[in-house]
Amino acid sequence: MTAVASTLLRDLAVELWEAARTRRPVPPLSVRHPGLDLADAYAIQREIRALELAGGARLTGLKIGATSEAIQRMFAIDHPDFGYLTDRMLLPDGVALDVRTFIAPKVEGEIAFRIGRDLSGSAVTAQDVLDATTEVCPVLEVLDSRIEAWKISLVDTVADNASSAAVVVGAGVPPDTTDLAAARMVLRIGDAGHSTDASAVAEHTGYGSAVMGHPAESVACLARILAGFGTGISAGELVLAGSWSDAVDLVPGQAVHASFGVLGSVSMTTIDREVSAGGVATG
Repeated sequence: MTAVASTLLRDLAVELWEAARTRRPVPPLSVRHPGLDLADAYAIQREIRALELAGGARLTGLKIGATSEAIQRMFAIDHPDFGYLTDRMLLPDGVALDVRTFIAPKVEGEIAFRIGRDLSGSAVTAQDVLDATTEVCPVLEVLDSRIEAWKISLVDTVADNASSAAVVVGAGVPPDTTDLAAARMVLRIGDAGHSTDASAVAEHTGYGSAVMGHPAESVACLARILAGFGTGISAGELVLAGSWSDAVDLVPGQAVHASFGVLGSVSMTTIDREVSAGGVATG
């Protein structure tokens, strides 16, 4: 990589980092710089991560994205990607989320794995993941794109931390609580002021098998991808395994609830700070 190319990647990282803070999206990187490849995109992501850490954030985990056909179709992406999680991105179950801290947020329902020992190497299997997992947690991942109008290619979303913005984390249960592939999710989104009115609630359903056949296989895939970068999944990290259904737009005044049967549930409401006091800002 040339010195000029390295400078460009750092400049693009700063541009995306500032876009998240000002909530002013930027044109697609892939259109303005068609020579960018996947390695460049991950280099940009690492630069953004370094800026976050320099600002006091602490790494807490990872996410693998574009693992289901629904999400691949939605964003015209045909390859799993990954991003990082920091402590500033993790939010408690039941949080009141201020949507004005994002650009164009969406939400997905999925589960996350709490990893109890290091996982690395090109031969990691789903069983290895299950053996290393201390608990699985229902989560709502809030996506946001610092790219204008979600006009993303794989390069754009990878550079933009796999379009991740925040994660609402529910209570964990042992990984052997049920067959994760057969588990069913019901994601309900409705008017927060009329949450008991069934006609005002939209339902999205999905199964664990939508995530590469089994959510643990998705995490194993992440470990194998990371091996190509000379790294892996560290003990203690929370790993998001991928969405079980489509991503849904978030607007103020919504009640969002994802139920995973015996695996538990997780919820949040969305607010606008101008009309609701006490909101939780994530930016």
